[in-house]
Amino acid sequence: MYHWQPAGGSSALIRFGAMQEFEGKVAVVTGAASGIGLAMASRFASEGMRVVLADVEAPALNAAVTGLRQQEHEVLGVVTDVSSAAAVEALAQQTLDAFGGVHILCNNAGVGGGFTTAIWESSLKDWQWTMGVNLWGVVHGVHTFLPIMLEQDEPGHIVNTASSAGLMPGNRIYGVTKHAVVALTEALWDGLVQRESKLRCSVLCPGVINTQIMFSARNRPEELQNFPGAPASDAERDRSARVKHLAETSGMSPEDAAGIVFNAIRDEQFWILTHDDIDPVIRTRMEDILSRRNPTPRTDSFGLRAIEQPGR
Repeated sequence: MYHWQPAGGSSALIRFGAMQEFEGKVAVVTGAASGIGLAMASRFASEGMRVVLADVEAPALNAAVTGLRQQEHEVLGVVTDVSSAAAVEALAQQTLDAFGGVHILCNNAGVGGGFTTAIWESSLKDWQWTMGVNLWGVVHGVHTFLPIMLEQDEPGHIVNTASSAGLMPGNRIYGVTKHAVVALTEALWDGLVQRESKLRCSVLCPGVINTQIMFSARNRPEELQNFPGAPASDAERDRSARVKHLAETSGMSPEDAAGIVFNAIRDEQFWILTHDDIDPVIRTRMEDILSRRNPTPRTDSFGLRAIEQPGR
């Protein structure tokens, strides 16, 4: 909600509902063992928040929690498979048991999905794995935590991690999931505003970030692998190596991305884009739609034809 109110002798736009106080509040971050998730958890902790880190990768999660505790931050680690509604419900319960509430929720867990085949050649297991984490993980987070946050009747914020791929023409499963997260978050924003809630939300659409998302298949459940135990193909290994090189040489640091997210929460900013070099691609897509024009063939500005997992 927005209201004009005098400030220093002049009119100022005051946001009622935007989070301005973070000390002692509680943040929950999924996909928090590494990358943007860990950087957001660290930033929230540095602001005096109590933080719950959730991730499916137990060793990395334990290391992240240990590192933050050594800095004397109050944190909790919960191994969580966000594709499971029961696991996310357990995460919420452990959060409430430990800290009594939640004020920021970052539905950040994600996987790269299949990127070396045409979309019709992707297996149903590819769809189930990628949709399960990237989309259903967000659905489960919103479905489970939002009622708790509404009941608290306090300022709060939800950040759903999509991708710049959610704003550009899609060509792989990853892009399908990220377009869906963008639409879900738009619907969430509209519902919260219509109800005059103290909660707000943002959709994070990162560009190239220096993370390890290109190796997310390491956490793919065996039952959802196309060929359990088989090594990655030469094409997959080559592509992962090229994405890794791109991320390391020109990607934004996760810490810088986390800073952008924190400022967006404080400023009640819905669209969180970390890069502006994708603006021409987004603009062309919008112009195609408004002109009823067939999709413009896309040449990746990242130097990779089908890179649809720019960051996590």
